[in-house]
Amino acid sequence: MTVFMTKLTAEQRLQKAVIAIMANRKYVALAGVLMIGRRTIDDTVPTACTDGRDERYGRAFVESLNDSELRFLVLHEVYHKLYRHLTTWRWMYDQHPQAANQACDYVINIKLVDDNKDGFARMTGPLTMGCLDEKYRGWDSAMVFADRKKQDQGQGQGQGQGQGQGQGQGGEGQGFDDHDWDGAKEMSDDEAQALAREIDGAIRQGAMAAGKTGSGGDRMFDELMQPQQDWRDVLRDFVTTTCAGRDYSTWQRPSRRYIGAGYYMPSGISEQIGEIVIAPDMSGSTFAPGVLPRMMSEIKGIVETVKPEAVRLLYWDTAICGDERYETHELDNLIQTTKPKGGGGTMLECVPAHMTENNIKAQCAVVFTDGYLGGTWGHWDCPVLWVIVDNKRCQPPFGTTVHVTTHNL
Repeated sequence: MTVFMTKLTAEQRLQKAVIAIMANRKYVALAGVLMIGRRTIDDTVPTACTDGRDERYGRAFVESLNDSELRFLVLHEVYHKLYRHLTTWRWMYDQHPQAANQACDYVINIKLVDDNKDGFARMTGPLTMGCLDEKYRGWDSAMVFADRKKQDQGQGQGQGQGQGQGQGQGGEGQGFDDHDWDGAKEMSDDEAQALAREIDGAIRQGAMAAGKTGSGGDRMFDELMQPQQDWRDVLRDFVTTTCAGRDYSTWQRPSRRYIGAGYYMPSGISEQIGEIVIAPDMSGSTFAPGVLPRMMSEIKGIVETVKPEAVRLLYWDTAICGDERYETHELDNLIQTTKPKGGGGTMLECVPAHMTENNIKAQCAVVFTDGYLGGTWGHWDCPVLWVIVDNKRCQPPFGTTVHVTTHNL
């Protein structure tokens, strides 16, 4: 009997790679994420790319890879989606595209190589141009970005100083795929939020499936499933608690409201609540586009409840870039009139120093920052709430802290 072997097309090989990944016990938890978006072969794509939802693979590049390498490539693109790289780290791309691309790839590749010592997915052949460096073990993308950006500014070409395969064969760690930042940006807010919900649901379902099949836990999925503390609730509790206890009564001044009816009741004395300082980090590494207006809207609603003397907005990077004061009756216009400024480094101590120099007596302060500081946390004379964005490792040495991710702001 003669058996004729037909060469698989790029489309068939891509489908085969996805099925193999879904059938592998260590990737059971990825099944839901693998099913999100479209996965296509595109003759116009040099290698591969994703916008955080859909994946496109270059025909010639797919045909240049063996099965193990193709599985690595698919996993690489899926992990971009899993980590929400194209939305979470948009601010990095706006600052330095090459360093942003490298930062995302270094984090993904070191995990994939670690997880595939058995050779199921290999970073060999054409994939050796990718970013892999032991130096970045345990780092998150923002930390890698800061390092790559610093190296690029110091050397002019973005060349790193890693060991071995770390920078790719070309020595610059260019990566073996493209990142469709523009495609991700073109998603509407509703589409982006729907995608985030779909990924969250896939992560939870995948973790449950992995547990049922006995494939063991994955620290990464445990971290992704951690319930996010709603910063709005924390902010509301912090402000109302800090500003409480300002009203009291006195019998020395009877209430005229009741004395005419023959009742001798104490009158209330309301002590004016001081200013509330809101200090957003404007160094360029904290807020994605559109986040700041939503944040201000939440703050406006909360402070209207406690009615402070004023809300003071202090925009900062290495210095105070904007100082805006809104009295209670002016809060309705805050979102329309505020003018965020900044974009330099990150020197937080400038905020309390400015408050001292200008005799700003704050009831409390709320500081939004990613916690990647160039200096100290400063010396504060009032209670501080730290809203730490996209940096779970950051733990301020004092005050109240809530950790959030960009897409939850």
